[in-house]
Amino acid sequence: MARKSLVGVVADELLDRIIAGEFPPGTLVPGELELSARHEVSRMTVREAMKTLEAQRILSVERGRGTFVNPLNQWASLEAVLRAASEGTKDAAAAVQLIELRRMLETGACELAAERISDDELTTLTEHVEKMQSAHEVNDVAAFVEADLAFHDVILHASGNVFVAVLFEPLHRVLEARRTQTSAFADIQAHAIGHHRKIAAALESRNPHEARLAMDAHMQQTLDDLKTYVLEA
Repeated sequence: MARKSLVGVVADELLDRIIAGEFPPGTLVPGELELSARHEVSRMTVREAMKTLEAQRILSVERGRGTFVNPLNQWASLEAVLRAASEGTKDAAAAVQLIELRRMLETGACELAAERISDDELTTLTEHVEKMQSAHEVNDVAAFVEADLAFHDVILHASGNVFVAVLFEPLHRVLEARRTQTSAFADIQAHAIGHHRKIAAALESRNPHEARLAMDAHMQQTLDDLKTYVLEA
């Protein structure tokens, strides 16, 4: 295995341990000797792996004290933050912040889409809502999540802004994990179906203001449901 690959493997495995909570923010990570023995690599490889995480602001070096884990809000790697949000064990704050991000981006995308969405895309939205309804009736969570994500993807692309869809692409995996978590509750599914119908109707009316309000109401309901059914459960 090439040295560059070894560095990446060690960095990824250390990041996995950080995300799993083995090394919480503010704690000291093991030294080079311990890590080189654990991964059966040279100290130079470990040092380069640590530098990789330091460059992403996941770790910080304090001279004379050692290397410490930074809080999630200081991390500079989107991929690492998304991994923490989807795999972390204590990620309530990340779950809420993800909805806040979606709210900022998706309400604007929905507003733009109201004047740009095609008739075919409107028909597709309705089809996705009906698929959500059918999945809800038989408690098929996977099918429900698939239709839910597809509904929102149509709107993101219908906004006509290429940056919106590109920004959301890295979020797909974590959004799928979140939807699977929350959509396990029948009440949350019912709430989502109702809001998706209102969003589709607002888009069909071609009214940007109403479309934005409909999406914003959906995001608020999503946040309320997360807090009620998941975080406080």
